[in-house]
Parts: sequence; structure tokens; C-alpha cells
Amino acid sequence: MINRRILIIGLIVILGITLVKLGTNLVEDDMASVNDDIEIISSDEYNIEIVEDEGMRRTVFYFKDSDGYLVPVMKRIPWEDGIARTTIKNMIDTTELRESLTNTGLEPLLPMGTEILGLSIDPETELCKIDFSQEIRNVDSQKDEENLIKGVVYTLTEFPTIKEVQFMIEGQIVPVLNDTVAINNPIARENINLIGSENDGSSKVVVYYKGGEEYNDYFIPVTIPTLAPMANIYTALDILFEGPPVDTSLKSDIPSGINLQGVEVKEGTAFVDINVDGIQGLADDMVLDDVMKNIGLTLSQFEEIESVELLLDGTAVNTSIPVFANEY
Repeated sequence: MINRRILIIGLIVILGITLVKLGTNLVEDDMASVNDDIEIISSDEYNIEIVEDEGMRRTVFYFKDSDGYLVPVMKRIPWEDGIARTTIKNMIDTTELRESLTNTGLEPLLPMGTEILGLSIDPETELCKIDFSQEIRNVDSQKDEENLIKGVVYTLTEFPTIKEVQFMIEGQIVPVLNDTVAINNPIARENINLIGSENDGSSKVVVYYKGGEEYNDYFIPVTIPTLAPMANIYTALDILFEGPPVDTSLKSDIPSGINLQGVEVKEGTAFVDINVDGIQGLADDMVLDDVMKNIGLTLSQFEEIESVELLLDGTAVNTSIPVFANEY
């Protein structure tokens, strides 16, 4: 009887081991099946944004320089809920912000003590309502008032979910911010660093020049009226190669004597051909890189342009296209 029990127990153990092995094989088969369905997606194929620093976001801020120009700056800030509000908060004048801007030659736009009382974004209309405390009105001049409004609008509309901005003060929509600049209606980005009057031409283009000191310079987007019926790449490049407008502190990285021979757009690529006869030093990589930045940034305003190729007297050169104007 005992031997029979031992035999039965042995059979049960053997059966248990068999089932365990079978279960393990089934799990392994299932995992293999799952792994076979995993698709590794290439970022260059699907244009997936690669985050360099985990938990950080590249964010564009606008500050002002000593000549009164608005200057875009890209900085990395931590990801968090309410990132748009945090971005504007980081533009309010504080001792810490001024210290961080010391080496750039730039200054804050929003007066010290300003508070953000509220910020909301309508996903359907893409309208951002931002409510400030009374300190937002503590600006010194009409130019500072204009720069503050444009700086906030341009900063917020860098976010793809925002197209217009409605300013509010202490929960109310008011006619003007301080003295003259109207804020009673939603405002979209327009006419950054306008040269002259917007009525001077039939259309306007944005051209990138340089500002600041020799060893501490930065790119500045400048809006220039043109006689062209519509803004186009040919007009924009012609103005760029003419050099900065007179009576301004603006500079250009494009050496004097270089002429634009032509530009052709094929399948989203702009082929820009320049004449370099008799120009010394243009073969230098740093000089070419600076020239390319001026051209690439200026053409970035046109949605149909996906890439730029520089030609020197018809011969292509290896150059890199800037991702952004100023990054600190």
C-alpha cells in the first residue's frame, strides 16, 4: 500500500514538473511573439524630436538689448505643468535673471515685481489669456511698452498651441498697457523690430542681422517693408545682401563685395548661389558658417523652405543650417 502511495506521489511530482516546464515554454513563446511585434522606429524616418537632456525643454524667450531691439534667446528649462506660465515668469526682472544675462548684454522685458495672476489657453481658438498684476505697467517709455507686449506675444506664440494673446490686468481687459499701446484685443505676432513704418511698402520680410559687441554678439530679426506685392525669398535675400539699414547699429556677417547671383527652390531646398570673385578668406569655414547662418535664419520664415544649400560660384559647399538664432 505504501509503495502504491509512493508511486502515486512520484507521478504527481513528475506531472507537476512537466506542467511547470510547459508553462515556462508557453511564456517564452508568448514573449517571443511579443518581441517579434516590436518595431524600433528610426527618429530620422519619422521626424521624432530627440530630447538632449531628460526632463528639460528648449524654450524661446525674448529680451531686449541696449539699442532697444527684441532678441530671441533659446534656453533649457525643466519640464513642468504650466510651461507657458513658467516661461513668462522667467522673463520678469529679478536680480537672478539680470545676473544670468550679464554676459549676453541683454535685459529683462517685464518690470520687477510683476506677477502672473492667471493664464489659460483655449484649444479651439488657440487664444491665450494672460492676467498680470498692476506692476506690468511700470515701464519707462513707449518703446519699452511696445517691446514688452511684442516680447510676451512672440514668446507665448512660440508654443504651437498659441496663435494670439489677450492681455489682462487684475482680471480686466483694459484699453492700453500704460500710455499708448492698445491691448484691448487679442494680439498675434507681427512686425518684430520694425524698421520704418509698416505702411512704407506693400509687404514685409524678416531679415536677420547682428547686434551686440564683437565678442558678445547675437542675431536680431528685423522686419523691413518692401515694394514686392507679397513677401518672397528673392526679396528677403536681396535685402539681406544689401546690408543693414543705414542709421542703425545693426551689422552683418556677409563680407562686403559678395553678391547674390541667384536662388532656386527645388522640392523644398533653396539653392543660394553667391559670387565670391576676389573675396579673400571666404573659404574659411567660420566665415562660411556665419554667412550660412544669416541666409538660413532669414529663409526660415518661409514655410516652403525645408533646407538650404549654399553655392559658391555654382559649386556646392558643406555648411550647416542653424537650428536657432541665439542659444545660451
